[in-house]
Amino acid sequence: MTEAAAIMTRVHSVGNWAVQPRVAFGLTLLVALIVAVATLTPSDVLPSAPGSDKLHHFLAFGAIAFPAALAKPRAALWIVLAVSAYGVAIEIMQTSVGRHGDVKDALANTLGAMCGTALGAAMRVVILRDWRNSI
Repeated sequence: MTEAAAIMTRVHSVGNWAVQPRVAFGLTLLVALIVAVATLTPSDVLPSAPGSDKLHHFLAFGAIAFPAALAKPRAALWIVLAVSAYGVAIEIMQTSVGRHGDVKDALANTLGAMCGTALGAAMRVVILRDWRNSI
């Protein structure tokens, strides 16, 4: 087997695993839990991270949406709405743990959810196209 064929076999294996709804929604819930812990922990306890706060919000909520959209791209609207609502809820809850809820953070959360959903749905198309071409 050539190296290119070996790489494609690994990509197909990862793709097959990643588009399974139970796996994808499990990953979505795991990432959502990690984001909740990170965003609801008092900021003086957290280590500093490079990049802007808004970028962190964008990437975190994109990461929540991505696996769900990869598994169920037809549910894209519901994924964006659910992840965005989660982002707003996190911002509201932050006020009770000594942090500040911010409308701009909620907007970054929503934009991240939209982009993560779009990327997940697009990746699904690529994975399925590659599978069809390999048959």
